[in-house]
Amino acid sequence: MKVYFVTHSTSTDNEAGLASGWSNPELSETGLKQARELGERFRDIRIDLACSSDLVRAVETVFIAFGEHFPLIVDKRLREINYGDFNSKPVDIVNPMKKKRISIPFSNGESYEQAIARVQSFCRELKADHSSKAIIIVGHTATQFALDTLTGSRSLEECLNEPFGWQPYWEYDL
Repeated sequence: MKVYFVTHSTSTDNEAGLASGWSNPELSETGLKQARELGERFRDIRIDLACSSDLVRAVETVFIAFGEHFPLIVDKRLREINYGDFNSKPVDIVNPMKKKRISIPFSNGESYEQAIARVQSFCRELKADHSSKAIIIVGHTATQFALDTLTGSRSLEECLNEPFGWQPYWEYDL
């Protein structure tokens, strides 16, 4: 199964320097533009199915980019990590905590291991049902970490220790 992964477009929280987690900000004006550009970027790439987190910023990205050109699966297992009490708190507060939350959940939230397990559960079901499809997944950093660890390209520790490097999309063969 060929998977193209893209992060949701820029949200109002991203621009405000907040770690959204499970909060539900909308796309910013920049994010709306990025979503339209995403659709253009994939115009000549075969996609059979789109999958998205159920959070507004991911769903908006999919609808603006692709409309109803192909079927869409929206699933809460593709969400960002739940920062619990730290959802929508400044990234300057949340980011230094991340490496300590591999197996220890954020207060009233979840650990990275828990977040990765739920995303990987979705991916395994997706592969069982759509193994010959080309799929685009619109998600979050935790979604990418799950794909990286599922394919063996990076460990969870490597994901958390390396700075995030945005790119137009990532390709995975599952």
